[in-house]
This record gives sequence, C-alpha cells and structure tokens, in this order.
Amino acid sequence: MRISRALFHTVAFSVLFAGASFGATAASAADKITLMVGGYEKQIYLPAKLAESLGYFKDEGLDVELLNEPAGVDAENQLLAGAVQGVVGFYDHCIDLQGKGKFVESVVQFSQAPGEVELVAAKHPEIKSVADFKGKSLGVTGLGSSTNFLTQYLAVKNGLDLSQITSVPVGAGATFIAAMQQDKIQAGMTTEPTITRLLKTGEATILVDMRTMENTRAALGGTYPAASLYMETSWVDEHKEETQKLANAFVKTLKYINTHSAAEITDKMPKDFYVSDKEGYIKALDGGKGMFTADGVMPKDGPQTVLAVLKGFSKSLKDKQIDLSKTYTTEFVQNAK
Repeated sequence: MRISRALFHTVAFSVLFAGASFGATAASAADKITLMVGGYEKQIYLPAKLAESLGYFKDEGLDVELLNEPAGVDAENQLLAGAVQGVVGFYDHCIDLQGKGKFVESVVQFSQAPGEVELVAAKHPEIKSVADFKGKSLGVTGLGSSTNFLTQYLAVKNGLDLSQITSVPVGAGATFIAAMQQDKIQAGMTTEPTITRLLKTGEATILVDMRTMENTRAALGGTYPAASLYMETSWVDEHKEETQKLANAFVKTLKYINTHSAAEITDKMPKDFYVSDKEGYIKALDGGKGMFTADGVMPKDGPQTVLAVLKGFSKSLKDKQIDLSKTYTTEFVQNAK
C-alpha cells in the first residue's frame, strides 16, 4: 500500500512529538523531589507549605511534592526506606540515627527552639510539675518522635525513671485533643495551633513552654535547633545541584517569615490550617515567629545542646561517640546567601 508524502510527514511528526513528550515527562518524573513533612499543618513546619505557596520551589525549577505524616518518626522511616528524598522534621533525628549507624544531616535549619509546649489537662490539677508525671499517661506524636524524646528528657531531669511514665502516641490536632478530653492522656506535648485550641476552651494549661528562645534555654539548657530539612548524607553528596535549589527556596522562605507579619504569612497558608480560628492562628504565629532562623544556618551552640538532651535519657547514646559535624551542613545555606 502506498502512503502519500503528506500523510507520511504527518505520521512522522506525530511520532517525533510523542517521543519528545514522553522524554519530557520522563525527565520531569526523574526530577521530582518528594519531601515528607511531620505534620505540615503544624506551625513549626510552616516553611514547607509556605515555600510551596510562594512559588519558591518552582522559581528554582523544582518539582517538589509535600507529603504529610503526623509523626516525625514515621517520616524518618520513609526517608530511610528511600520512599522520599527529604524530611521536614526535627534535627534531633540526625543525632539519634548516627548512634544507630545511619547518616542523615540537616541541610536547612528552620528553627532554634522546639515550638513545643507540655500541656496538662484541666481535669488534673494535681499535676503541678513534671515530677508529678509519675504514673501518668503522656501524649506524644509518636513513639520515637521528637516530642517523645523531649518528654523523656524532662521526666529524667526532674527525677523520674522512664518506667514511671507512659508515653502514648496520639498525634496532634484533633486526635491529641480527643485523647485529652477522653482522659487517655493526662498531659502531653504538642505545638501550634493545637496549643491555642486547648487553651482557648480552658481544657488545658501550660506546664512547660518551649516556644521562645528564653524559655527553651530554661527548660533544656541551651539553644535547641529543632525543625529542619534533613536528608541522607549520601543523597546530598550525589545531588548537590538539587540540594542547593532546595536550600535556595527555603532560605528565601525564612527571609520572608522574618520580614513579614504573622497576618501576611497566615494569608499565604491553606485556610483549613486555621481550624476555623484565623485570629487565633495569627496570634499564635505572632508569638512564636521568633523561633525561626533568619538564614537557615545551624546555631553554633545548638547541636551540643541537642546531644546533651538525648544523652540525658537515651541508653543507646550514652556510650556512643557522635560526630556532630556530620549531623548538619551549612554549605548550601551559605551559598544561598
């Protein structure tokens, strides 16, 4: 059968176009970076969703997907399994994992205070100090999470044995609130906007506040770098260009946070993050905005404080030699400046 010259060119062009489209799609898929966020509605991890909302990932030519995982420890597991390329979570995991022979590092340090609060249920006025946690069930986002680490440290610091408390994984937000309302936990560690919701209804009071630098130093003995973008060291070494672009986007985001009001930042966030209380969200952010770094650089005295906290309760770390220089890098944030 003979094919006309015009038809031949039409078919050839279609094949070439389809091939080009497939190539572009394949390249796009290969360039995609997936970040797992340990609860992206939490204000402590606000830079992740804000960077997306401001279009800073796209400005860097990145295709970034944000996945939500309420407990940081589960996000960590996803990273180690190779399911995601990075985690927006607490820096303390970088130290804890090195003690287990795994190397991950903070690439951009979002905050220099945990932004966490230990709340006590109003129905348990007998709890007047951390020492009163003996025999109590305490809410944490997940077992092995940063809230679990901090809870255990505070207990030991105040003279309790870990066998005298029970850590209960209850997540944050609605699940945390329900656990407290149902008396499944008598106290618990959580972040904004959960804190404001429980204080507003009078269902809880603050026992330990780590939302500011001053209060954090009083509770933990020093600057405590917390929220960060951390990634496996091997991935960073093999993908320096992509890592630099991520750092560029997040450093721009941190500068935005430090140069805009809480109200302006709130307007860039998804409305469901407000939990029907935009004013409360703004007030909470205004009070806690100071925990964010201005440039993504790790505070010099921070890593040692985190190590001291972890060694304060963790038997697996007490006799381990940890090389803190391998738990974070300032290379990419310095280049971003």
